[in-house]
Amino acid sequence: MNTILITGVNGFIGSNIAERLINTGHRVRGLVRKTSDLKFIEGLNIKLFYGDVTDKNSLIEPMKGVDIVIHVAGLASDWGAYNKFYNINVKGTQNIAESASANNVKRFVHISTTALHGFKNFKYIDESFPMAKTIFPYCETKKIAEQWLFDFAKTIDMEITAIRPGNVFGPKDHTFIEKYLDALEKGKAAYVDSGKRWTCPAYIENLVDGIIKACFEPSANGQAFFITDGLEINWKTFTEKFADQLGVKRPSLSVPYRLGYGLAFLMEILYKLFRISNPPLLTRYRISNGGRDYHFSIDKAKRLLKYEPKVKFDEAVKRTVDWYQKRG
Repeated sequence: MNTILITGVNGFIGSNIAERLINTGHRVRGLVRKTSDLKFIEGLNIKLFYGDVTDKNSLIEPMKGVDIVIHVAGLASDWGAYNKFYNINVKGTQNIAESASANNVKRFVHISTTALHGFKNFKYIDESFPMAKTIFPYCETKKIAEQWLFDFAKTIDMEITAIRPGNVFGPKDHTFIEKYLDALEKGKAAYVDSGKRWTCPAYIENLVDGIIKACFEPSANGQAFFITDGLEINWKTFTEKFADQLGVKRPSLSVPYRLGYGLAFLMEILYKLFRISNPPLLTRYRISNGGRDYHFSIDKAKRLLKYEPKVKFDEAVKRTVDWYQKRG
């Protein structure tokens, strides 16, 4: 039995990790802010600590006696000021890692992202593929954080591992899949370049498998891993599976990549000009994600972590739609 601290334990990914760890006999602690919504972790046996990754003093108590830290907390968005991303994703990661090391934590598992590599039309790339320079604060700050961590690892005894999830979806996902299914139901969904570009879905239960394996596999130390469902799938197939399960019409509208990118660029300029805090309907990040082949090999995770996506895509779609239709 290990004592495991999860930052961002109240979120979509963090709450699923916590539930799995509790069910397998581990002691779970969670770091949350005082303003956090705790509905995802109601009824779970989690020892909560109130703090913030950007406030190093608030990390002292949660870290005492911890064996493993899973750092999920971060700012994941396609819209916002660079300084805000940097403060949370870079400074926050540095604070939590330094606090963990100072308290003799054995292993630090950092939840990174496949988006480190940008959107440049690629398939089957592995973890050694160059990280492209992007215009997106999320990509750039997550890249800086991960690179800093592996440099930091050279100076300490704490083991460090990074997990780079693909496009995560599943029950309780209000960030992506709920909005995507809303658009399908309302007939407002559309493709970029006819949906022909490959994507990299990662069903939440499969992702949790990969993350937990990274906590305990000796060979994970010092390594980064792509975790996806390992599918050869494009956006059209992905979307039609959900439309059919929902019982709604499949989308037919498509926007050429260059046109969509240009429209998104204009929308972003207008939103910034008028200082609108909410993201526009189209952003260059969204168009890039949907309009470029964005696919990763999970061979390394299979080899070193013994990872294998257990929940197949049809079942993942069924479970996700069932949650969507029954949610409050």
